[in-house]
This record gives sequence, C-alpha cells and structure tokens, in this order.
Amino acid sequence: MKKRWLILLASIVLVLGACSSKEKVSTNGVDDEVNKNNPSGDLAPLEKKEKVVIAEDGAASGAGFYIAKEKGYFADYNIEVEFAQFGNSDEMLPALASGDVDIAGGVSTASFFNAIAQGIDVKIIADKGHNVPGKSYFSFVIGNQMKDKIKEYKDFKGKRIAVSSKNSIDEYIYWEMLKHAGLTNEDVEFVLLGDFGSMLGAIENGSIDAALQIEPLIAKGIENGFHVRFGDTTDYAPESQIAMVLGSPKFMNDEKNVSLRFMAAYLKGVRDYNDAFVKGEGKAEVIDIMTKYTALKDAALWEKVFVTGLDPDGKMFLDDVVNQYNAYKANGAISGDVDFDKAVDTSITEKAVKILGEYKK
Repeated sequence: MKKRWLILLASIVLVLGACSSKEKVSTNGVDDEVNKNNPSGDLAPLEKKEKVVIAEDGAASGAGFYIAKEKGYFADYNIEVEFAQFGNSDEMLPALASGDVDIAGGVSTASFFNAIAQGIDVKIIADKGHNVPGKSYFSFVIGNQMKDKIKEYKDFKGKRIAVSSKNSIDEYIYWEMLKHAGLTNEDVEFVLLGDFGSMLGAIENGSIDAALQIEPLIAKGIENGFHVRFGDTTDYAPESQIAMVLGSPKFMNDEKNVSLRFMAAYLKGVRDYNDAFVKGEGKAEVIDIMTKYTALKDAALWEKVFVTGLDPDGKMFLDDVVNQYNAYKANGAISGDVDFDKAVDTSITEKAVKILGEYKK
C-alpha cells in the first residue's frame, strides 16, 4: 500500500511540473510561450536550432535582418540565419515559393505581380522600405544648371528626366509626380537610364536635366556638386510602398513557431534602426552594422543620407500596393489577376507586435 502511494505521489508531482513549465497553453499549433528568462525577454527559444534562409543582396532596406543578426536577436530564439544572393528577383521568387528560401525582399514591379498572378505563391508579410516624409531616400534631383529653371514641379515641362526602369516603383513614382505637376507623358522627355550611378555623370554633363535618384547617390551627388535635391517624394506620393518582406508559404504555414520568432527578432532589429536614425539612440553601433552589410562603407556618409523608412511594427501601405498593381495593369504590363486576400498575410507580424508591444514613437 505504501509503495502504491509513493508511485501515485510521484505521478502527481510530474503532472504538476509539466503544467507549470509553460505560462500559457499554445494555440493554433503555435508555441507562443512567454519566458522571461529568455535573453530576449519574451518568447521562449526554440528547442532545437533552426536555420532560416534569407534572400538579401546588401540593400539598406535589409537593416532589420542585419541588426537582428549582429545583436543576437535571432540567436536568442535559437535561430541561425543564412543570407543567399540571387542574380535577380525572377530567380528568387520560384526559390521562395518552393521553400528553398524562407524570406526575401520584394520590390514593387509589374514582373513581381505578374509572377504572383501566374501562380508563384509567395506571401507579402511586412514593410521593407518606404519614404520618410521630408527625408525620402528615393527622390528627384536636378542638375545644378537647372536650379534657376526648375523651381516648381510644373517646371519639369519640356525637361529630360531619367528613370531607372519601366513598370516599376520608379515609374510609378514618376507618374505620381507628373499628376501632381499637372503634366502628361507628352509634356516631358522620359529617359530610361538603368544604372543609378550613370545618372550622376549624365546630370553633371547636362544630357539629362533631372533624375529619380536613390541614396546614397543623392548625398554623394550633392557632396560632389553634381546635383541638388528637388522637393520630396512624399510631396506627391506620401504613402508609396517601395519594398516588402516576403515569406514562403511553407515557412508561414508549416513552421509557425520559427516564423513567429523570426518576425519578433526582425522587428527588434527594425526598432533599433528607428531608435538610431529617428531618436539618435545607439546610432554609432547601428551605423557600424550597416557599413558591414551594405555597399555604403563610409560611416560619415551615413550621417548625411536620408535613410530608408522601416516601420517598427512592420506595417505597410497596402492600399498603395494595390494602387501600384492597378497602375501597372492599366499600362498593359500585367496579365492575369492577383488575389491580394491570398497574397498578403500579415498574421505573423501582427502576432509578433502583440507579444512585443507596439513601438513607442
């Protein structure tokens, strides 16, 4: 009898121990246990190390990935990240859809939407780049010889304007500027110049009058006396969504324990980025990380550039994403239809924000 009581007591202790090991029960198959002993202060780390492959080419808009890796936010969750490079997005999207790549950055182009319309299954999950009001990192510049001739947007009439690509976010912003200026395509000379670097020489020698340019070349061109900023993109496209974080369906649907923690780590990196460039907190450390991962190696220039906007809660301008798609389609550049209810899945991002709390701006 005594032996049976000892066995029963041991069983009760084991059951009680198991019940108290987690602060809350997982829901929807997602282990979202909050563990205050974790260095990250929120979600418990994964039981075994998981690798997440990110398609990233050193773009400044990948700041959240770089910072989270360097500051150990991924490691806190027992996640190892690996960066994979692709020649172009046409190669990246099939790899993402198949699950060979877990996360990627997508820029708004007609070819991107065409791929989705034609059956490439990827998920749009979070912000990866937008313009900051008054400090757009992607904006128009004019040649020094034009400073007295172009004072308002309507003065672009009859001028030669370089844009890097057609049926893309570049041309979309160009169209929005023309509408704002009260101009049509026939009122200006569109110059397709695919290399942003070539725009510097072209604007200096006067073969173009203006260009839709990008940082850090905007800051470099100003420093070298090639051009000056003209207005700001948010004057006429205040909520243009330039790039998005994309997730593979497998990563989003079948690996939710990993994807939730990945997104939490990513947002922590993005929040440090905002702390640095918006609040001025921890800026030197973040600039060191950015010089390590991006093509802009000059720390002093990071103090001068208008940086990419990254929402600390991962929110996107989804209405603008649809507007861009409609503009490309109206231009005849998209065949087929995109079901945005299926293509957009922000559930993991929203859940990560709920766990972390909203960013205090």
